[in-house]
Amino acid sequence: MTDENLTPGSIVVAYHSGYGHTAVLAEAVAEGAEDRGGAVTLLDVTTIDDAAWAALDAADAIIFGAPTYMGGASAEFHRFAELTSGRFFKSAWADKLAAGFTNSGSKAGDKSNTLGFLQSFAAQHHMIWINLALAAGWNFQDAAEDDLNRLGFWSGAAGQTHNDVAPEAMHGSDIATAVHLGRQVARQTQIYVAGRQTLASATADETETVSA
Repeated sequence: MTDENLTPGSIVVAYHSGYGHTAVLAEAVAEGAEDRGGAVTLLDVTTIDDAAWAALDAADAIIFGAPTYMGGASAEFHRFAELTSGRFFKSAWADKLAAGFTNSGSKAGDKSNTLGFLQSFAAQHHMIWINLALAAGWNFQDAAEDDLNRLGFWSGAAGQTHNDVAPEAMHGSDIATAVHLGRQVARQTQIYVAGRQTLASATADETETVSA
């Protein structure tokens, strides 16, 4: 079976954006997932309601995004994370796929702390983390700043935007890297859904055989 024949999965991009820059990355992630046929819900975690919780609970994959402030994820995203504690105690999100992205004003900016927090948050929910699956760009003399993954992160997508730059002027490489993350998660979700369907079919066949 080729990738094109796989059943699309449902994906939620759950993010907080303080000044609009992380929202641009969230939209790019959603675009990439939709390119792969994913059914995508874009969710600002500061406006979460019952319908949003239902979408999160039903999703095959959740891609978390938060800006990096003062060396870590924003307080608003932490508040959302704490609101999931009831689901944590019930393992309600166990075996869902997860991924993450972030943005900061500095090229380093301790973004790894934010991605690490998102990864740990997903692990506490017994989710399965999907990495960026990209080589680092812009690390040879003849490389270019427009390379994908120009900042050299592996656990998720990371962007850098000068503090005085508007969201619409974000670096094209960072946007393209976020698109790649969305495609990567959507592809892995297709494979995951196909495996789950195959397992369910095999179990049903086995039950029928025993019954016969």
